[in-house]
Amino acid sequence: MRLRLTPREDSYYALFADSANNLVTASRLLVEIISDGSDRDALAEKMRACEHAGDERTHAIMNRLNESFITPFDREDIYRLASNLDDVMDFMEAAADLIVLYQIDHLPKEVVRQVEVLERAAELTADAMPRLRSMQHLNEYWIEINRLENQADQVYRRLLAKLFSGEYDALTVMKMREVIEQLELAADAFEHVANTVETIAVKES
Repeated sequence: MRLRLTPREDSYYALFADSANNLVTASRLLVEIISDGSDRDALAEKMRACEHAGDERTHAIMNRLNESFITPFDREDIYRLASNLDDVMDFMEAAADLIVLYQIDHLPKEVVRQVEVLERAAELTADAMPRLRSMQHLNEYWIEINRLENQADQVYRRLLAKLFSGEYDALTVMKMREVIEQLELAADAFEHVANTVETIAVKES
C-alpha cells in the first residue's frame, strides 16, 4: 500500500464538479428560454436560482481555500478555476434576464446555435471536472472547448452582420446585441475554464 506523505484536500473536486453540473442545468434552461412559446418568466426565475446556487458553490470553494493549509493544486489556480466557472454562470444568467426584460419574442436562428455551443461546452466541462483528481484524459477536453469557442466566434460575427443588415430597427438591434454579447462572453468564459484546467494539468504532470 502506497503511503501519501503529503495530505491533500479532496473536497475541492466535488465542489468543482457541482459548479460544472450547475452550468449544464443553466445551459438547458437557456435552450428552453429561447424556444418559442416558453414560459420565460418562470424559466428566468429558475435561472436566477441556478445563479444563486453557483454563487454558493463559489463561496464554498473560496472559504475552503482560506481554511486549507494543503490544497490539491496551486491555490491561485483553484481561485482562477472557481472564478472562471462563476463567470460562465453570470453571463448565461445575464443573457436570459435580458431576453425576458427586453421582451424579445423572436430571436435570430443563429442565437439557437450560440446556445447549442454553450450547452455542449457545459456538458464537456461537467464531464472533465471529475478527471481533475487523476489529471488523466483532459487534453481532449480543452481542445474541443477551443474548437467550440471558435465556432461561437463565427456565429457571433454572423449575428452582428445580420443585426446591422437593415432587417431590424435600431431599438431591436440594441436589445439583441446585448443578448448575443452575453452569450459570446459565456463562450469565452468556457474557454477560460479550459485554459485554466490545461495550466493545472501541465503543472501537475
